Amino acid sequence: MKRLLGYLKPHKWMMLFSSVLVIALIGVELYKPIIIGNAIDDYIGSYGQSGVNLGMEEAFRGILRAGGLYALMLLLGFVFNASNTWILQNIGQSIIYKMREEVFTHIHSLSVNFFNTQPVGKLVTRVSNDTEAVNELFSQILAKLFKNSVKIIGFAVVMLSIDVRMALYSFILIPFVTGLTFFFRYMSRKAYRLTRTRITELNTFLSEHISGMKLIQIFAREKEKYKEFECKSEQLFKANWREVMTFAIFRPSIYMLSVFAMVIVIGQGSASVLAGTVSLGTLFVFINYISSFFEPIQELAEQFGTLQSSLASAEKIFSILDEKPEIMNPENPRQIAIEGRIEFKHVWFAYEKDDYILKDVSFRIEPGEKVAFVGATGAGKSSILNLIGRYYDVQRGEILIDGVNIREIDKDALRRAIGQVQQDVFIFTGDIKGNISLNNEDISREEIERAARIVNADSFINKMPNGFDEPVTERGSTLSAGQRQLLSFARTLAYQPTILVLDEATANIDTETESLITQALEKLMEGRTTIMVAHRLSTIQHADKIIVMHKGEIRESGSHQELLQMGGMYKKLYDLQLVEA
Repeated sequence: MKRLLGYLKPHKWMMLFSSVLVIALIGVELYKPIIIGNAIDDYIGSYGQSGVNLGMEEAFRGILRAGGLYALMLLLGFVFNASNTWILQNIGQSIIYKMREEVFTHIHSLSVNFFNTQPVGKLVTRVSNDTEAVNELFSQILAKLFKNSVKIIGFAVVMLSIDVRMALYSFILIPFVTGLTFFFRYMSRKAYRLTRTRITELNTFLSEHISGMKLIQIFAREKEKYKEFECKSEQLFKANWREVMTFAIFRPSIYMLSVFAMVIVIGQGSASVLAGTVSLGTLFVFINYISSFFEPIQELAEQFGTLQSSLASAEKIFSILDEKPEIMNPENPRQIAIEGRIEFKHVWFAYEKDDYILKDVSFRIEPGEKVAFVGATGAGKSSILNLIGRYYDVQRGEILIDGVNIREIDKDALRRAIGQVQQDVFIFTGDIKGNISLNNEDISREEIERAARIVNADSFINKMPNGFDEPVTERGSTLSAGQRQLLSFARTLAYQPTILVLDEATANIDTETESLITQALEKLMEGRTTIMVAHRLSTIQHADKIIVMHKGEIRESGSHQELLQMGGMYKKLYDLQLVEA
């Protein structure tokens, strides 16, 4: 709660003004019954009584004055309430806007390893559902907690000031109400927490299974997945139902206690009126107050429950914000113009503690040199690519770019200098040009079209009805694998990287498409340090150097012809692929 209240600091004066409006609104609500009570005593109850010199016209004018004053209070109440609601909603939306941006920005700063362990649906829930739950805290709950607390105190003070004995009769059932409130608070807290957990689980399930819908349909698992969804949905239904039933029991219970309190007040008040110790107007005021006295108590208990829900959501949001990026930017980064010299010095690397993927790896790549890594699955080829972009940090050894340790280079500057083409191309919802430039305003339309032309992507883009403005759906489902890969080449070229990384870049491209981009790749690699990973050895024979990896170690290194003459691992891999071909 202390951390949440920190978000109110920029709005403290507006919150103070809101508090003043709340107090004024409560004053209006407390004064309204007194206006009618005084009218009853002064004009209605007194008219016609012996010893009271009050004419009909004077009594009528008094009633009209009371009516006018009551109407003024209604108008003031409306203005105070509307102004307060506007202020609170404005504050709430401003805070949640900032919090959503903060969470999303922080998620962007987290390391790749974080996303390997966190379900997408869970993160979506944090940014959307949980922030909305916190919005309710700022726009409604805090204000209502303050309002209802002041209201209860105000009712108690005014009732005691009017008639102590009648006030004490009104408070007889408060211990029962207090006990019931604490019990409800305990039950509602459990219900809210369970509901938030079930919503997260359902969102995670939906995100995962909608993304994998094609696979589900391929293996005809729709019925089984429906049963799983039904189970998750039923769990959420039960959690919601438990929450609803908690309210369904609490509200009528409070209402019954308020009715009993009303009976006590009417019984004792009527006897006092008949005895002449209490006026009829005072009885009216107490009846009106007692009917309103239990409402803030009921709301207060319900708001405590909602408060628990908001705090539970805030706790989940803060759990994301408290995640520390594993890859930290240096405090005083070295400013260098990256030329593309890469050197690994005795690098040891593991994703999990001492389970080393790379073991004492050392090599050097000169600017403009084309180097390929080959080896069996799990040999550590892709890990080398991840380390060059500093998506992970090494446990031992060091990686140098142009003689500078990459830990000393600004992370964003380093990654801007590296253009990476992956096997699985991600296409965003939008259009062709937006997917090439990634909506970078520094890349002009001419540069986008030039990049597409160089990699021959314009051969299919120009055939589309809208060309570069052609809409594309999520993940590029309307494009073929080859077309998506060509877009990734154009995207990389548009960013003009110094270092080019090709991770199985031609794996999803058919023979015809591959022939189109072979010459484009040569232009793309020209003057750039290029690192390639490929299983098909035919695609990397032109490399200046080929490094053969096996179980995290470098076993062989040399050109294609040199490695064949060695007759080692590379020769075996090459002969094996010739046999398969």
